[in-house]
Amino acid sequence: MMTTSESAKPRLMVSAYACEPWKGSEIGVGWHWVLELSREFELWVITRANNREPIERWMAANHGYESIHWIYFDLSASELARKHGRKGVHRYYLKWTKASDAVISETMWSNGIETFLHLTYGNVLWPVSRFGASRRFIWGPVGGLETIPREYIKYYSLKSRVMESVRRLAAKLVPLTPGFRRRCRNADLILCKTEITRSSLPKFCLSKAVLMTDVAADISDIATPQPVHKSDGVLRLLCVGRLDAWRGFDIAIEAVARLRDTGMAVHLDILGKGPDKSRLKGIISSLALTDYVTLRGEVPAEEYRRLLHEADIVLNTSLKEGAVTVSFDAMAAGKPLVALDTTGYTRYFRPEYSVIIPRGRRDEVIAAVAAAVTRLGDDSCRQAMGNAALEAASEVSWEWHGREIRDVVRNIINADGN
Repeated sequence: MMTTSESAKPRLMVSAYACEPWKGSEIGVGWHWVLELSREFELWVITRANNREPIERWMAANHGYESIHWIYFDLSASELARKHGRKGVHRYYLKWTKASDAVISETMWSNGIETFLHLTYGNVLWPVSRFGASRRFIWGPVGGLETIPREYIKYYSLKSRVMESVRRLAAKLVPLTPGFRRRCRNADLILCKTEITRSSLPKFCLSKAVLMTDVAADISDIATPQPVHKSDGVLRLLCVGRLDAWRGFDIAIEAVARLRDTGMAVHLDILGKGPDKSRLKGIISSLALTDYVTLRGEVPAEEYRRLLHEADIVLNTSLKEGAVTVSFDAMAAGKPLVALDTTGYTRYFRPEYSVIIPRGRRDEVIAAVAAAVTRLGDDSCRQAMGNAALEAASEVSWEWHGREIRDVVRNIINADGN
């Protein structure tokens, strides 16, 4: 067990199951939040044991983070062997959370830690450390109560339709369960990714629920403005994310079909893997878009960066929070963003460098995406919005968001006079 530090910083216990450097999505969220919090707080961070090697390699190369104490914890080898596929990950996470409670309890007691932050996974449907939630408890950022309009679901595969029906049922029933209500009651602060989740919480806890995105722009590799004139005349679009039906890649593909029919030279790259791949391939084939849309699968970080910088426009047609990392990366890369309004991270994006589309009827959304790309096909418009995105990136950078994160945590700690 770690020895008590001599530091005068306030102490904070953080559960960050997903936390690793050089990664995006939830894993990157855990990592960036820990780094930002360490500027003001002394942290004891419990995370997966398989995150140890990259974390220690990063820590050895970067100094000034001595206030972070890492606790690496995993279940037995037999449990790890059963952790396959998305269901396996969820099952493992639930067991990991339950088993890690004793480690969290002992760590907080032995180090005099009064405040617990459950950081990742940020889903209100899933449990947290029971001991941590009995202390000064900060929960989030969390989502999980968002659903998508029924009109979109009828286009999905049978499996995806069933999954969406289960999600809708869970979002409706979970707020009534004792475990969820206990977490809401015990939390001193609930950080909500979207207004949908915030407004769906029980009324008795709305006063302690605030909107807080979990992602920010990484400006460490800020872009050099790229010339907007295309030598081949092809407008390049980029979508990134796990291939789940609700992420709306079919919307982006159908928008490309409409653009193709107008005579526009356009190409869409989709990065990611997932269960919706076969359906998307079928849509591409049926619309004769094999020369206009490429499913590239999961690519290394270097390839992702290259494709991001080569793109003209970033699309995020997710119907609820998703592909948030690439949306903020678009700003740091000086790329205009076209996205659907999910009542969460999109509130940070202004019209000067983005087109945020209301989540209305499916056909109207497809038409709006196509219209936004047509507008951005104009070189001068695209360049002006790209430059505005670059200028705004520092306003929503991790440095900026870190101050916001530290402020809310500090306020909760200071509210008790400790």
